[in-house]
Amino acid sequence: MTPTKKHKRYERLYTQISDLIEKSSNNPYSNMATILAVLHHKMDGFFWTGFYLLQEGKLQVGPYQGSLACIDLQKDTGVCWAALNQREAVVVDDVEQFPGHIACDSRSRSEIVIPLKDKEGQIVGVLDVDSADLATFDDTDAHWLTKIVALVYA
Repeated sequence: MTPTKKHKRYERLYTQISDLIEKSSNNPYSNMATILAVLHHKMDGFFWTGFYLLQEGKLQVGPYQGSLACIDLQKDTGVCWAALNQREAVVVDDVEQFPGHIACDSRSRSEIVIPLKDKEGQIVGVLDVDSADLATFDDTDAHWLTKIVALVYA
């Protein structure tokens, strides 16, 4: 997908998700589920799409779309913990080159992780998206997914 086409698709999806949440939800878990369903089925290359949530110091799987997930992610290991600890989006073109990558599904080849912040600005989890293709994600994905994730606690 060209960068322009990707940008326009995200723009449409942001509007769609925002409208869905604004009209009918005040529940962050419902918002997460809605976001995941739209992204997973409307974005090319989204192989696994889900949230990992902080629970008593652990990152544990929350709502997701795709193949079976790891339930707990070992502390300070992998892309999800990197995004959480760095407090910013992390884009990985080739997960096999990422030190400490956690392979929940061996078909995953690239990944993007976006921190999830609550209304007070505290990080409470991450959005994790995997692709079965190398180098699927870029700055456009990071920009739009950050905006979309902010809708969870809007």
